Amino acid sequence: MHPVSIVMIEDDEGHARLIERNIRRAGVNNDIVPFANGTDALRYLLGEDGTGEASARRHLLILLDLNLPDMTGISILEAIKANPHTKRSPVVVLTTTDDAREIQRCYDLGANVYITKPVNYDGFSHAIRQLGLFFSVMQVPETP
Repeated sequence: MHPVSIVMIEDDEGHARLIERNIRRAGVNNDIVPFANGTDALRYLLGEDGTGEASARRHLLILLDLNLPDMTGISILEAIKANPHTKRSPVVVLTTTDDAREIQRCYDLGANVYITKPVNYDGFSHAIRQLGLFFSVMQVPETP
């Protein structure tokens, strides 16, 4: 089994710290590669040339906020799922948006899990702890 890196695309620094703390608390020690905007995250995932070749041998799990300063998480999800090198990477959407159409759209585009960030700290911590447990048993598929 290959080590899986968790790519966290989250512009709220407080949320990012909370997510990381709760993932660690759940016993998940995988590398977490944080990005505060979509531009840098896509450059990392798809490479400078945009081909996705940069991620060909990476084993990634992507945590994606939909509300980012420079682009929508939907655009990032579309780019990830359209690329042959990243389309099998599991994507967990983690956002404050609980609009049913938005949730359905994310699943239609290939998101694996959609989690609405509860506004209160305890609810959010609980959701992330559950996510950490989920990560600890999840297998990321091999890229061909």
